[in-house]
Amino acid sequence: MSNRIAAKLLAEFIGTFALIFIGAGAAAVVGGAGLAGVAAIAFAHGLTVMAFAFAYGPVSGGHFNPSVTTAVLAAGAMRAGEAAGYIVSQLVGGLLGALLLEAVLGGADTGLGTPMLAHNLALGATTLTVTPWAGYVIEAVLGFFLSTVVLSTAVAGRAGNLAPLAIGMTLVLNIIMAGPLTGAAFNPARALGPMVATGNFSDAWLYLTAPIVGAIVAAILHTGLARLARERMASAGPRTAARTPAE
Repeated sequence: MSNRIAAKLLAEFIGTFALIFIGAGAAAVVGGAGLAGVAAIAFAHGLTVMAFAFAYGPVSGGHFNPSVTTAVLAAGAMRAGEAAGYIVSQLVGGLLGALLLEAVLGGADTGLGTPMLAHNLALGATTLTVTPWAGYVIEAVLGFFLSTVVLSTAVAGRAGNLAPLAIGMTLVLNIIMAGPLTGAAFNPARALGPMVATGNFSDAWLYLTAPIVGAIVAAILHTGLARLARERMASAGPRTAARTPAE
């Protein structure tokens, strides 16, 4: 293994480890009751990703999420072997982050931030139970939003040094909206680590696959829009040249 790929895998491991330890830890310690609790959890996730994306973005791209890596792969911005290494590092980092969280909290009674679908959630004068189908759609859409922002900022280079800020704020917005509904994991590593540590695999299929679906859709749209932009520039070139007077 070259030193370059080893550094990338280590960066992905550490970033994902931090995301689960801090993000899931905030969910376990603070809880999700009320807007203040949801906001605290949202900013714990968003600020962690932002900080480590600033730190490790130049090394690995700062994915910290298998669905993001899938989107980057599907967009043709990385090789399959490298993507596989990223995903393994992220899953291991997420698992070890959850296991350390279990150790420092004295067990899994807090739930360790394991995402769950809402049951009888009070919304004004009514209550809401999120079905697996609805949860799948929510997690897929959240994964789509995150992957779209990553591809359009960090990968495309449009946001310069501010890409980690845009990515971190996307996590905050996603979790504020959907945290009470699904737990707003939209990250297979964020979901799987606490599930393994607690032994609670309820709706695991949903949390592991929905963000991947959203990421692939984001990659397809990203590459399609990029192709259209290139074709528009190519077609505009001859017309621009024709309008230019000969010297």
